[in-house]
Amino acid sequence: MLVSVLLVTVSFSKLKAQPDSGLVKIPAGTYSIGGQTHQLNPLRKISLAAFYIGKTEMTNLQFEEFVRATGYKTDAERLGNAMVFEPGLAEFKWLRDSTAFWRFPNGKGRGGIENKMNHPVTSISYADAEAYCKWAKVRLPTLDEWEVASRAGAKSTYFWGEDQEQIGTYANIWNARDHLTADVSDGYMYTSPVAGFKANAFGLYDMYGNVFEFCEGGLKNDPKKRKVVHARGGSWWCSRNSCGFFNSVDIGRVSPHASFSNQGFRIAKTTLD
Repeated sequence: MLVSVLLVTVSFSKLKAQPDSGLVKIPAGTYSIGGQTHQLNPLRKISLAAFYIGKTEMTNLQFEEFVRATGYKTDAERLGNAMVFEPGLAEFKWLRDSTAFWRFPNGKGRGGIENKMNHPVTSISYADAEAYCKWAKVRLPTLDEWEVASRAGAKSTYFWGEDQEQIGTYANIWNARDHLTADVSDGYMYTSPVAGFKANAFGLYDMYGNVFEFCEGGLKNDPKKRKVVHARGGSWWCSRNSCGFFNSVDIGRVSPHASFSNQGFRIAKTTLD
């Protein structure tokens, strides 16, 4: 559960970070995606039309505008089944909290988002993200679009190369060896303000870490008898020793109505209006 008081040392540059809903144009072209030995995402070339993608992940402030305009109730509010985390849990263990939803992403007893309006919205489901997109007349990026955007022209596992040790420059992840104790070594235990870390070569922030980003599309080995959706880029919870999905290759899988406090989204558009 969320520790009520954290002694957090935040760098001046991170305090200046502000939400930015701007879009970046990704040019049409032929791109290399996937990994040489990756079973779910094999190395291949694809052709993509030009598209636009959010410079940052969607924030609590932006999601609040949607809720105020529509009165929308998220899956977590309707189903009371959001999954939250607190230090001390064994690896890959989460807690079900019926009070958790986007305004209280780790449950009402652990504080709200009043001072985190420029953090990515979390404790929402894929279905909630789709509802936002329908209202805002945007869409989620496809799996291929997300990967092309994250790579920013690179063919390596990370957009800067293969050296995982550089991750702290570009992403809010869990830096400790395990999840038994709180980790605030990068200034944040949970989410960080969007654009709080260095961007990739396309000017896109938080493509790795902070929150898993829902994408459209499926994989060949997805279950036939139940619907699953996918998210990419890892999250604040992902560490080097568990869930190291903070890269351009790995692809996560989740139920379309599941809500976790490390899931969010980034918008895309085919053309500008």
